[in-house]
Amino acid sequence: MTAAESVHHASGGTQRYTIVDSPMGALTLVRDDIGLTGLYLPTGRHPLRIDPAWVRAASGFDEVRRELAEYFAGERQQFTLTLHPLGTSFQQLVWRHLRQIGYAETSSYGRLAAQIGSPDAARAVGLANGRNPISIVVPCHRVIGADGSLTGYGGGLEAKRWLLAHEARHAGLTLL
Repeated sequence: MTAAESVHHASGGTQRYTIVDSPMGALTLVRDDIGLTGLYLPTGRHPLRIDPAWVRAASGFDEVRRELAEYFAGERQQFTLTLHPLGTSFQQLVWRHLRQIGYAETSSYGRLAAQIGSPDAARAVGLANGRNPISIVVPCHRVIGADGSLTGYGGGLEAKRWLLAHEARHAGLTLL
């Protein structure tokens, strides 16, 4: 197994989850003792299946609820939550770079590949982007095709379109 294939397994204890309402529908939040491990939209290619080992709990999600409410109200452009996504070293690298894409801005898979020092890895960046477990907060919706087209999104293209329009509207931009 290469370093890029090794999976970050640092356990943060029991996974807890809750469901919160949003303008996009019911979002499923998952966390451990370290931080947020997942934020799943109600739509998309791979519907979330609640792991039987997870514990449903309302407590421990207040900060996530508050920041999401501020984001959906157009009052928050950057999240400050403690995150603990589990993935390979390469996925972790891509996800860190996703968080550097500014509010209401977009990037491409090729541009992200170049930023991480692997200019020929656009496809691998796309795969890592698609495995992002913390949507919205880790803004994979801000990655579009090199030609400006909306490309695949785990939450579905309608959700991606909604998120980009929401951010543009609150940033005072006009989408073409």
